[in-house]
Amino acid sequence: MPREKEAKRDTLTTRQGRPVTDNQNLRTIGDRGPATMENYHFLEKMSHFDREEVPERVVHARGTGAFGYFETYGKVGDEPVEKYTRAKVFSGEGKKTPLMVRFSTVAGAKDSPETERDPRGFAVKMYTEDGNWDLVGNNLKIFFIRDAMKFPDMIHAFKADPVSNVPDPTRMFDFVSRSPEATHMITFLFSPWGIPATYRHMQGSGVNTYKWVNDEGEAVLVKYHWEPKQGIRNLTQEDANYIQSRNVAHATQDLYTAIERGEYPEWELFVQIMEDGYHEELDFDPLDDTKLWPEDQFPWLPVGRMVLDENPTDFHAQIEQASFGTGVLVDGMDFSDDKMLIGRTFSYSDTQRYRVGANYLQVPVNAPKNKVRTNQHRGQLDHRNPEEGSSDPSINYEPSMIGGLEEAEEKAPQHQPTYNAAAMTKPIDRPNNYGQAGETYRNLADWEREELISNLSNVLSQCDERIQEAMVYHFSQADEEYGRLVKEGIEKKTQEMKDMQEEEMPGREAGEQSRYGKGTKSQQKATEEAVDKGNESEPY
Repeated sequence: MPREKEAKRDTLTTRQGRPVTDNQNLRTIGDRGPATMENYHFLEKMSHFDREEVPERVVHARGTGAFGYFETYGKVGDEPVEKYTRAKVFSGEGKKTPLMVRFSTVAGAKDSPETERDPRGFAVKMYTEDGNWDLVGNNLKIFFIRDAMKFPDMIHAFKADPVSNVPDPTRMFDFVSRSPEATHMITFLFSPWGIPATYRHMQGSGVNTYKWVNDEGEAVLVKYHWEPKQGIRNLTQEDANYIQSRNVAHATQDLYTAIERGEYPEWELFVQIMEDGYHEELDFDPLDDTKLWPEDQFPWLPVGRMVLDENPTDFHAQIEQASFGTGVLVDGMDFSDDKMLIGRTFSYSDTQRYRVGANYLQVPVNAPKNKVRTNQHRGQLDHRNPEEGSSDPSINYEPSMIGGLEEAEEKAPQHQPTYNAAAMTKPIDRPNNYGQAGETYRNLADWEREELISNLSNVLSQCDERIQEAMVYHFSQADEEYGRLVKEGIEKKTQEMKDMQEEEMPGREAGEQSRYGKGTKSQQKATEEAVDKGNESEPY
């Protein structure tokens, strides 16, 4: 194309600002000769390319996001919000707070399909007038475990075999079979709720229990729920398989294109409120994140709405480097004694320091919009504004009599919970591992129960018989029909595999199940078919 027909563009420069006159060719001795060492532009370009990815997240690696705002109703249901919390983000009807959201899958790698059966992350960062507030949760409102001590083991079990790197459901169900508290979450995950159709059509939840604190320092327990105005849509396994064969990034593309064409997704934020305490009237511990709070006792109360109306302009800078933490709260909020929440609060922020760096909060997408004044400085890639320090930069400590920063004046009393118990390492005394799992099973629509039984039967039929027996026991404890149908489904699927092996693979042991490192029978068959269906070609 003649250069005069090209679009007018800005001049390319090095990262030091020098214009680049040749971005196509190395500097060499002769046009074929060896390259010279002083190829500064090439060395700078290539060395940065070698380092342009940060380590992917251990969990929630695959994700996308967008920007928008939260608009508060100024009320909790019909009551003024100030009755329960002094957090300014909820005060003043109609006030809008800028935010960004990152949606994700949990166990898959960075480029894994978005149709996988997996909880979806739902992380919201609000840039409030009192600093950042991160509400980090999932689409499903409960979790697999209730104690953070088990979290690394759970994630290890849910990921691929560490020897062969082949995914294997036996690993997950081996862990779950010894963790009865996971029965409720497994019931949701293997129903259609385990594969949301898109990020726009799924609910969100804080999952863990937090506290709201008012001007008097009084606190209540609170749970957060995001409800999509677009409606809720979930996929069957068959539908998910079809979509995955055509697009492994369908949910990312759906969110981006919806916002691009002006169909801004919206969620309404609801809270459930409970007085802090033991609550003897409940048959479960209200701090147990494997449980739902009954809506008839603790109704959903609307507090505001979220609208996403802006796409990222640089995915890596704004979405991949976005860093969240369950400990990122503002005044008027506090932690409950939820054991998973406490464990997550350390882990989330610590992993960002490893992944993005000690100064990850200076990355624009993570930085608060209000003024930052801190003596925490230095470290790799420290580029804070000098104004973030004190008027005397020589005094980078506190307290001081002669200058530097000082503590803020306490304008309202702090919440001061009191305790009188021995320190111990023991489980909670009201586990009730099966009650709500049974209720959830019975509340599913007929087609959802059929899909649940089918999905569990297909996967468990590949597992060790001891794991099958344990899982059927757990399901039976939740609901007799639930366990019986899964058992029958496993037997039926096992017989189908036996018949298939007798017809197609003579000489193999009938009913052979998954072994670590080999994957499921369907995975093994697909591997064989890839060779059998491959078309031979001549070398060139």
